[in-house]
Amino acid sequence: MTYKGFKTISSLDVKGKKVLLRVDLNSEIINKKPIISQRIIEHAKTIKELKKRQAKVIIIAHQSRKGKKDFTSLREHSKLLNRLVKVKFVHDIIGKKAEKEITNLKKGEAILLENIRFLKEEYKPTKDNKIINFFKDKIEIYINDAFSICHRNETSIVSLPKIIKEKAIGRVLENELKQIEKIKVDDENTLFILGGNKVEDIILLINKKNILSTGVLALLCLKSKGQKLGLEDKILREEEKFILEIKRNLKNIKVPKDMAININGKREEIDIEKFPVKYEALDIGKETIKFYEEEISKADKIFWKGTAGDCSRKEFCLGTKRLLKAMENSKAFCIVAGGHSGTEVDRYKINKDKLGYVSLSGGSLVHYIAKKRLPGLEALKIR
Repeated sequence: MTYKGFKTISSLDVKGKKVLLRVDLNSEIINKKPIISQRIIEHAKTIKELKKRQAKVIIIAHQSRKGKKDFTSLREHSKLLNRLVKVKFVHDIIGKKAEKEITNLKKGEAILLENIRFLKEEYKPTKDNKIINFFKDKIEIYINDAFSICHRNETSIVSLPKIIKEKAIGRVLENELKQIEKIKVDDENTLFILGGNKVEDIILLINKKNILSTGVLALLCLKSKGQKLGLEDKILREEEKFILEIKRNLKNIKVPKDMAININGKREEIDIEKFPVKYEALDIGKETIKFYEEEISKADKIFWKGTAGDCSRKEFCLGTKRLLKAMENSKAFCIVAGGHSGTEVDRYKINKDKLGYVSLSGGSLVHYIAKKRLPGLEALKIR
């Protein structure tokens, strides 16, 4: 079977074949350990199906990227996966240990290799690098099961499917494609709530007509208006490259009236006028929450990307919780771009049916809505 120009798992004869499965296990890290996410739950179903159909499954995945505080091994992720489906963790990627485990794989078995982003070659997609040379003669089928990574131009996403004879989309990716076809986001009637800490993604939507800013974007918007923040001015130096683009669109963006700052691990709320301060600003304040809740109550359609605060700390997840609750109780059709936001939807038991659609993808969905090319999808198309 095919779907929209892609082969699906249903069309594959996987019995006894070595299948390279690219998934997205990227999860929120709390107390140095990943927490179970909907992505892990859904990818486990694909793994289980391939094992049941007697494939020899080699799983590639990642957690964060170099330089980030949550960039870590997938050992703990494998433990979460094993609650759902039996998978052996291999503390190697393209070395002798990985080669031995792949060679010895039996029908119906699966292994999870170490974080693919530990290798610098992952960031240099070419026709000839160490990752490609390792896998090209070992793998018979390539499956990408993660729409969430399809906007990335990385070796395991765009190069491997080009050199492996047979390729297809997995169940999770197939379902995401079917769901996002239902999304009709237009500028005039959609309220965009944009936050989180990945500004390079949401900057693609900064020209939309009606935006509520949270997270790092809110801080950059305040800086764009000339507000001095204090400690955050130093923290946000790398993100200052986005300020010019933000300035061009400030008339469409609502900014916080107050923020929650971190004073010795405790939440303290202060008005924006009281900045600059020598503390981190980690959430929107209650006055802003109330203002944004009113905007949500008036909306017909809402697109959400990124948490409103630092949800790795309970004290700074109030904005995220309250705004998601407001969306749940509104009349609006709400689209939540996944990742950490999807985790918070589950944590606070938000009724997904009342929202509309909760994607497992974050950046890829933003790129899709911004009508950008997704190289990971291009690499999977039947030519």
